Amino acid sequence: MPLRFTLRQLEYFIAVGEAGSIALASEKVNVTAPSMSSAIAQLEAGFGVQLFTRRHAQGSVLTPTGERFIEQARAILAEAEKLNDMANVYTDSVRGSLRVGCMRTFVQLLVPQLRRSFEDKYKTVDFTQVELDQAQIFDALGAARIDVALTYDLSLPSDIEFQPLVALPPYVMVDPDHPLAGRDRVSPADLVDHDMVLLDLPHSSSYFLSLFRALGRRPHIAERTAEVTVQRGLVANGFGFAISNMRTVSQFSMDGKPLKFIPLESDLPPLQLGIAMSRAAHVSRTIQAFIDHCHEMVDAGGLPGLVTDRIPPA
Repeated sequence: MPLRFTLRQLEYFIAVGEAGSIALASEKVNVTAPSMSSAIAQLEAGFGVQLFTRRHAQGSVLTPTGERFIEQARAILAEAEKLNDMANVYTDSVRGSLRVGCMRTFVQLLVPQLRRSFEDKYKTVDFTQVELDQAQIFDALGAARIDVALTYDLSLPSDIEFQPLVALPPYVMVDPDHPLAGRDRVSPADLVDHDMVLLDLPHSSSYFLSLFRALGRRPHIAERTAEVTVQRGLVANGFGFAISNMRTVSQFSMDGKPLKFIPLESDLPPLQLGIAMSRAAHVSRTIQAFIDHCHEMVDAGGLPGLVTDRIPPA
């Protein structure tokens, strides 16, 4: 019996299912919307099922049948990728697709230079970056929407494997006129009576507030934001201090105002920035090449944009 689908149709089907609309998916995959719409229609006709409910205001929503089909479609593409990887082993090449998730708090620092150097080395790899928060990264890895992720060792589920790259101790970020700006080090007790600008993201905010747990008090949260650039701007303009494990090479906000980073004394171990993968995922030659590339960059002097402490080998 001839196949009712092509791998390309499955790729487009998954792209629309994840994006929620043909228009958004076509931009992501760089294919015209009519071509993608035609591929989806052929897939539905071939199987005789409806995969999407089309709603003018809400885009394309997966039907219950579509939800089941997309899980199997991901599994089929994953198996097909193993054939590519087998060929790469025999030809000693690194090629194919690579979907890298990254914490949205530091994607702008790490990924552009890391991606550029990786793509310069492996020109046949189709690299896709996805900006996510910690909870979304775990979900995307589990659903095989991404192959690997750059993230922290925060609240790691048991089905996620984590390889640390660098240690990131906490720093207090203040403007030069802040009352604590002249200190060489500060403690949570020094901060608790000052206004705080909290980076309010899943898992991240809980970590920052846990630094005050031993005091039995919480700092006064004057501002909350989910964007690091906004947090830096608020701090640089005197709205309060912030805690960050990302001590950046640039010590300025986006509007050009200076910032100061002060080490924070804490009994908690530093965060680790590293590479996360699903334990159930197949580690292709391309994925391994990216992992090796990250370790090589750290060994050569650190990750882009950060002042870091390398984690010694186990």
